Amino acid sequence: MKAWTVLVAEDNENDVLILQHAFSRIKSDVSLIFVKDGEEAIHYLSGRDGFKDRDQYPFPDALLLDLKMPKIDGFSVLQWLRDHPPMHRLRVLVFSSSGYHSDIDRAYDLGASSFIQKPTALDDMAAIVNYIGQWLQRNKFSLISQLDYPAG
Repeated sequence: MKAWTVLVAEDNENDVLILQHAFSRIKSDVSLIFVKDGEEAIHYLSGRDGFKDRDQYPFPDALLLDLKMPKIDGFSVLQWLRDHPPMHRLRVLVFSSSGYHSDIDRAYDLGASSFIQKPTALDDMAAIVNYIGQWLQRNKFSLISQLDYPAG
């Protein structure tokens, strides 16, 4: 079974801890890498500002993206991905406390692969984390090669 690398762009430390706990509870084959805002997510994805070593900072199989973050928000990250082929093929699961239809529509319009509303209960988080693991395994997507978009 393939181990998946998921980049998580999340500024809320409580949500980070809950995600870490939920993934450890289901003993998934998902490796999480956390960044604290959209700017850091872009730097990670493009291999800039300390993220150049792809052995240490592997290109993710998916991005779990919060929308409301400091510096650069999730919508801007989605737009950046769309403007940087082949990055636009990265699987992006928007993970937001927002349930506004305008946010959902905008995320999909910008290329989100999925939109998941953050749960409030830990048991619900475990179910969503399990879903994310299954979603990664069952969905077939174009791979983004390091040769397609090298670090730097």
